[in-house]
Amino acid sequence: MPPLPPITQAIILINVALFCIDIALGGMLTWWMELWPVTSPNFMPWQVVSYAFMHGSITHLLLNMLGLWMFGGEMERLWGPKRYLQFYAAGALAAAACQLIISMVAGWGNPMVGASGALFALLMAFGMTFPDRTILLLIPPIPIKAKYLVMIYGAFELYQGVAGTQSGVAHFAHLGGMLGGWLMLRYWAGKPPFPPRKLGSRGRF
Repeated sequence: MPPLPPITQAIILINVALFCIDIALGGMLTWWMELWPVTSPNFMPWQVVSYAFMHGSITHLLLNMLGLWMFGGEMERLWGPKRYLQFYAAGALAAAACQLIISMVAGWGNPMVGASGALFALLMAFGMTFPDRTILLLIPPIPIKAKYLVMIYGAFELYQGVAGTQSGVAHFAHLGGMLGGWLMLRYWAGKPPFPPRKLGSRGRF
């Protein structure tokens, strides 16, 4: 694997540093930075961004950072730092928006943390950009093409979100991240629901 590009490396380092600081502070940092529902008195505007840099456990952190290493570095090398950062932010914000809307409709009161929304956006982009790239899963250890992995993850998250079979996992935020990533690709390409791009503007998808 080539060295991690700068933005992906910085995001991973920030996530790890904040996790360590939060442990040292006894969890107080998470309380300020996790995303609370808008109906909660604990909700603050900055949480729609800060939640994506906090994690609830070492396993949660390691899995998300592994995903960033696998998919984020590849997409940053393709897009460059500026476009990659825009895409990452779009995924995180879309995941936050989806979670806030669903929380309001369903009456949920629990906060959310994690980079999973942005990671699912990157997974969507990876699958659309390299659909036939083979990925070796960890559990179970089987090879699978990227396009099928995206479809399986999307279907799984939709099922789990609707069925509500796993409490404590923000399935709709994951779907929101995938939707945000897909919309960002459509915007760059000048495809519906967005107007066509002007001649000479960049667009790959």
